[in-house]
Amino acid sequence: MTVGLDRDRILQALDALALPDGAPLGRSGRVIGLNIEGGRISLAIRTAASEAAALETLRARTEMHLCALPGVEKALVVLTADTAAAAKAPPTLKTPSTPTPASKADPLASVGHVVAVASGKGGVGKSTTTVNLALALRAQGLRLGVLDADIYGPSLPTLLGLHGKPAAGAGRKLKPMQAYGISAMSMGLLVDPEAAMVWRGPMIMSAITQMMADVEWGALDVLLVDMPPGTGDAQLALAQGTRLAGAVIVSTPQDLSLIDARRGITMFRKVDVPILGMIENMAHFICPDCGGNHAIFGRGGAETEAARLGVPFLGAVPLTMELRAASDSGRPLLARDPDGPVGLVFQEIARRLRAGLDQRAAASAAHRATQ
Repeated sequence: MTVGLDRDRILQALDALALPDGAPLGRSGRVIGLNIEGGRISLAIRTAASEAAALETLRARTEMHLCALPGVEKALVVLTADTAAAAKAPPTLKTPSTPTPASKADPLASVGHVVAVASGKGGVGKSTTTVNLALALRAQGLRLGVLDADIYGPSLPTLLGLHGKPAAGAGRKLKPMQAYGISAMSMGLLVDPEAAMVWRGPMIMSAITQMMADVEWGALDVLLVDMPPGTGDAQLALAQGTRLAGAVIVSTPQDLSLIDARRGITMFRKVDVPILGMIENMAHFICPDCGGNHAIFGRGGAETEAARLGVPFLGAVPLTMELRAASDSGRPLLARDPDGPVGLVFQEIARRLRAGLDQRAAASAAHRATQ
């Protein structure tokens, strides 16, 4: 913790800002989740859903006020509906296109396709798949970005070998970091590597929304969003608040993984997000000694499930020692050996995904022309 930066001093500084009712922010009891890591501060302002739009200006002013304090390098302030009433109320599913009174200009208007890469559960290699899929699409000449939306367990910095902090751009937005020709942003780039993000669901939703809106993504053909595992608040925040072109579901072949993959597909369908396809990861293990194929998790489960659910099957990715080593070293396999056996698999998956996106874009344009 930087000398001079402590909780009491920060709360005292926040008393210079007032809530709509005139109460000083620091003493209002509305500031929760205050976290100080070096010169970086993160906190949430507790609010009710009905006043969230009115407090957005205060949220932005709070960030600017904290950044002006000596010793503060970066401040992240989010709004959270962390009230007893909000905790008891079940989440309401809405389609991504549902307008809201507080809706603003689309911060991703210059992005051609926003694609969620999801799994429904952790441990299936979704982040590794996302990064290598991004590189395969990049090799086709597309402009790519990757957003790591896993706030609790961000892995993008490790997978891409990213170090340091994002630079500030125009309008107090952050510039995404660059690796292998890909624009990247992750909560892991904003906090210390060992920091624990002890945040409630609404805080997570707000943080993800800000990483979408407060980053200078620029003109991209595709933005891949590495989704956190599960089907909760974070997934709903992205599905409801982002113009998703569709979702790619990653699963291993065994039933235990497919059960959660089905839940993920069901969630996306409930909010009218198209399923662009399924990828079977760890389809089999290629032994480095004998070269044999070993179906550790069973064989063909995701392909069979894709056929049953009526969604495209994009391909099966084997598990190899090289793939694991590349991920740990921060130099993805598609950067090290794009024309190797696994690299060729990802290239074919990328071609199928791109064809699906182009087909949907053409169908959407034809539909608009008839209106």
